Amino acid sequence: MRRESGLIPNFSLTLTLRHSLLYLLGKFTSMQYTVHELATLAHISVRTLHYYDEIGLLEPSSIAKNGYRYYHEKELIRLQQILFFKELAFSLEDIKRMLNRPDFRVIEALKDQKKLMKLKQTRLDALIKTIDKTIRTMNNNQTMKDEEMYDAFRDEDVKEYQAEVKERWGNTDAYKQSQAKVNTMTKKEMATLKQEGEKLAQALADAMDKPVQDAHVQALIKKHHDGINFFYTCNGEMYRNLAQMYVDDARFTAYYEKFRPGLAVFLRDAIFYYVDEQGI
Repeated sequence: MRRESGLIPNFSLTLTLRHSLLYLLGKFTSMQYTVHELATLAHISVRTLHYYDEIGLLEPSSIAKNGYRYYHEKELIRLQQILFFKELAFSLEDIKRMLNRPDFRVIEALKDQKKLMKLKQTRLDALIKTIDKTIRTMNNNQTMKDEEMYDAFRDEDVKEYQAEVKERWGNTDAYKQSQAKVNTMTKKEMATLKQEGEKLAQALADAMDKPVQDAHVQALIKKHHDGINFFYTCNGEMYRNLAQMYVDDARFTAYYEKFRPGLAVFLRDAIFYYVDEQGI
């Protein structure tokens, strides 16, 4: 059995931990791609996509009865992130850890990737200049200072910022706690947690006619919060951030809309009230 890191007992929260991305609806194609089509589009091999699926780095959105795997826009965005990080010499293990962070943000990651690429570009430009200078020196039978021959190979700035990016996206106590918990669970246990999460989402939808301050609503929010704490310690600030993500992230909103329109906003407001009242 392949175990995923970062799962928590609620399908919507599972999305938070595994695919916390800002999916920009309307900006990307709504087409679905098979493994072969996506491999062609991304200029990678089918074998690579199968391997990413095998290690839990990039799973298909759905699998048809005939066994065909299909990828939608969220997978395209995640694959682009994988390829950017790979281009920047991050390991697949580090990439998976970063993409699975609860607070991972695509736009912020893209900014980091752009800055890191510019640092690499500056280094490559310096290396090219060193090559040109070396050629001119040899053609003219001149000499170069030893430092001039090797200065361009320095990459402290690149390594320093790469470490900063890895630290920002790749190392959190929440991730480590969640991963340790998931690694002890069976497939059946994970399926049960998913079902419980769906029941909780429906219970919240049924309670939407009540104010968020209602005792029953707050009891459901406590159960929701306890579900997250089962996997990692979720303080008030993190819980508020997750709540806001349910509204800001189109995929979360779409998930909750299946239970009842407006549920994402209701859940966010109920969580905000819960955090303030509990003082966590």
